[in-house]
Amino acid sequence: MNYIFIVNPHARTGLGGMTWDLIEPELKKRQIAYSTYITEKSGHAEKIAREITADGKEHTIVVLGGDGTVNEVLNGMKDPGKITLGYIPIGSSNDFARGLGIRKEPLEALEVVLAGKKTVELDVGVISRNGKKRKFAVSAGIGFDAGVCHQVCISRWKILLNKLNLGKLSYAVVALDRLIKCRPAAMSVQVDGGKEERFQKVYFAAFMNLPCEGGGFRFCPEALPSDGKLDLLVAADVPKLKVLLLLPVALLGRHTGFRGVTLRRGSRIRVRSEKPLPIHTDGEPLFLRREAEAYTGEEKIRVITG
Repeated sequence: MNYIFIVNPHARTGLGGMTWDLIEPELKKRQIAYSTYITEKSGHAEKIAREITADGKEHTIVVLGGDGTVNEVLNGMKDPGKITLGYIPIGSSNDFARGLGIRKEPLEALEVVLAGKKTVELDVGVISRNGKKRKFAVSAGIGFDAGVCHQVCISRWKILLNKLNLGKLSYAVVALDRLIKCRPAAMSVQVDGGKEERFQKVYFAAFMNLPCEGGGFRFCPEALPSDGKLDLLVAADVPKLKVLLLLPVALLGRHTGFRGVTLRRGSRIRVRSEKPLPIHTDGEPLFLRREAEAYTGEEKIRVITG
């Protein structure tokens, strides 16, 4: 088997490059057939994946990077159903690895990839807004959580905490600041074409394909990767102080019974906001929109989990 490695050397403030320097000698030592593509900038992994899969053949692609790199590769694939995806997690949040039980120690993750004994048929999520579509593996969201993702991408806290091996805390640090500035908006939610539900002061709505986002917040602890559905969390109609108290509880997934937390599940979920709000897919920010629809398409992708 020829493994195709897509390596983001800039992941986690340069840890990606150092990790590849650790892994490549192991591949050579074991005489593994492989090819390597090194990303140079944001969006490059998507272009690489598009070029690799343009031949319509089956491939085993191994991503070394963070959730954002996985998102780029997923969006670049021509036919995800023909791809087996391996993952060596290097990112700050690593919610893709966390949700699928993928080992985080690089050489252990590599061993699992090379063994290839267990795979999961992962649903491919899609979010559509104003006619534009973007795929996601972990989650998508609109509102406060998307604003946090955007701020983390440009925050100095992320760089500092990554150097201290505390990268996932960057989401918590930024969340405190964004919560103070957040202005909740009225929003309607419709699941699988059913009756619309109306919420007056929505902080965010998260469409979850896997249980966690934002570095381990278990917003939808019952989300399953292969059930053909998305789990929805709506946080609304509560004071900011209560939201602040709920965030640490959400790390344990024990927030679901509190007033102001609404959970739904469906294969197609539409939200409409009274004002434009930020959107994210797998932590990658998109432009502000008032309306978005998230769904699971017919596509699935095989992920090596071990």
